[in-house]
This record gives sequence, structure tokens and C-alpha cells, in this order.
Amino acid sequence: MSQVVANDLVIAINYTLTNATGEVLDQTGEDQPMEYLHGADNIIPGLENALTGKTTGDKVDVTVEPEDGYGAHEPQMVQQVSAEMFQGVDKIETGMTFQSAGPDGEPMMIMVTAVEDEMVTIDGNHPLAGQTLNFAVEIIGVRAATDDEKQHSHVHGEGCNH
Repeated sequence: MSQVVANDLVIAINYTLTNATGEVLDQTGEDQPMEYLHGADNIIPGLENALTGKTTGDKVDVTVEPEDGYGAHEPQMVQQVSAEMFQGVDKIETGMTFQSAGPDGEPMMIMVTAVEDEMVTIDGNHPLAGQTLNFAVEIIGVRAATDDEKQHSHVHGEGCNH
């Protein structure tokens, strides 16, 4: 019997994510669906909203605009900083990611986008910020979440240390 996707349920999906030009950005393996706790902000809002009310076995194509995905690309999140800010890093290269404190003190990921002489350009935007995202999704399974999963707001799979 098919179950309906709703809050506080664990949803298993297979998906392929492409950008506006059709380039594949991410996908699950055929035998490795992604599981998430629906309604716990574990996936981007545009995708979660589109899956609400669907059932096991449904195949859904979803287009998610930046405001319902990873947000707009914010130019002020791109900065040039001195290479001295990366003490302890032997060689700074484009594409490296680091954790930093955001404006609110919360941890955030930054990516090195350019290295020129002693200056490093960093970008605090999510790599998919500003992009329209296209998901081809198949709902593989729906199950009740455990009390622990609900309490911790995520699925407890292999290796979870809760």
C-alpha cells in the first residue's frame, strides 16, 4: 500500500539534480536512495513542498527557483582576503573549502574561488546559490520516523552517533 509523504515521516528518494543547462550536478545511486525526515528542513524548501502529498512510487519532476533552493547569490559574500588568513595551510588552491564563523557567529562554509599572489578570493555563498535547480525524483519509500529521529530532526542511519 502506498503511503503519503507528510511531516514526521522518513522519506526515501532517488533523484537526479540538473542545472538550467541540463548538466547533472548530483544524483543518488540506484541502490542508494537518500533518506530524510520530511518537515524537518533537511532538504531545500522547494523540493520538500513539491513532494508533500505524493505517494510511494510517484515520479516527480520539480523545478526549484533560487528563493526556494539555496537563495540568491549575494555578491557581498565574495571577498578578497590576505593569504595570511590561512595559517597552517601549505598551499591554498581554488576549490578548497573551509569552515569559518559567519556574520552571526554561526559556522559557515567558504570556498576559495581564486588565488592571486598574496590575495585569496573566498565565496561564502552556497555553490548552488542563484541557480534554478531541476530535480527528477522517484519516491522509493515512506515510513514512520522513530521518536529519536523526530527528537533529533534527522534520520538515524548506519553510523549515526546519537
